[in-house]
Amino acid sequence: MRRILLTGHDGQVGQELRKTLEPWGVVTGVGRSTLNLAQPDSIRHTLDRVKPDLIVNAAAYTAVDRAETDPAAAEAVNAIAPAILAEYAHQLGADLIHISTDYVFDGQKNTPYTEQDPPNPVSVYGHSKLAGEQAIQQAWLSSSVRQTNSTGSYMILRTAWVYGVYGKGNFVKTMLKLGSEREQVRVVADQLGTPTWSSHLAQAIAQLIPKLNPETSGTYHFTNSGAASWYDFAIAIFEEAGQLGFPLKVRSVIPITTPEYPTPAQRPAYSILSCAKVSTLLETHPPHWRKALRQMLIELRATNATHLQTPQ
Repeated sequence: MRRILLTGHDGQVGQELRKTLEPWGVVTGVGRSTLNLAQPDSIRHTLDRVKPDLIVNAAAYTAVDRAETDPAAAEAVNAIAPAILAEYAHQLGADLIHISTDYVFDGQKNTPYTEQDPPNPVSVYGHSKLAGEQAIQQAWLSSSVRQTNSTGSYMILRTAWVYGVYGKGNFVKTMLKLGSEREQVRVVADQLGTPTWSSHLAQAIAQLIPKLNPETSGTYHFTNSGAASWYDFAIAIFEEAGQLGFPLKVRSVIPITTPEYPTPAQRPAYSILSCAKVSTLLETHPPHWRKALRQMLIELRATNATHLQTPQ
């Protein structure tokens, strides 16, 4: 049985991964209370204790706007920590699956981004996540490490617009909260991406485990299929939630532009990711985002996980 180290196990993706990783080995989950990713010694101590042969890094500094004024914190968790995990994995022949983001792109395209498109982040958060990707790639390219003849492999899995039943807050939970309090909600309509259910992301990661080998090492994109603006997403949330009996007061959703909702960090205006590469590897296509949304809302209602609060 594999020894699997799951970082970020208490996050919205991590809590889904707890379930999907179980068939593949003995999972040791660590979160903020047990592993400080901003402290290299804490990471190395955990690695020495668990001795994993598979690391799934679902942890990240995701406070996109706060990162603009606290770049060191974002760099520590999103860049330095993955570098340490990658160095350990490759030196000892372990595998690494690392979750990254659409924010490594600048959003200037109008067709889906492929893994071959050059990254060009426009925020501190995006820069820190790209640095983490590059550190992982460098660990496997390092000639000094390559001489160890390790057999470990890595996958960087970029995703986007993630939401789920678990976690303190995400766009779906925020909209449900606002929709239960207000008759009118204003939502940005000129940023395009693909909402992605954390459950489907966790399932995809589990399905990639048996595909791990040096030949498949590399970067992949995974989101649900389809495309939407944040405005489209909000409309869908209210429509689906209303049909499922969620308490809603909202009567209208007003589309606004990005300049009408200024944020410290710039967001890519277009960040739809092509999932053709991962679909070929998995021999299946990701479910459509609207279907995923309805499934998530059904689960949210069924589990009574309605601690809805705005993300900090």
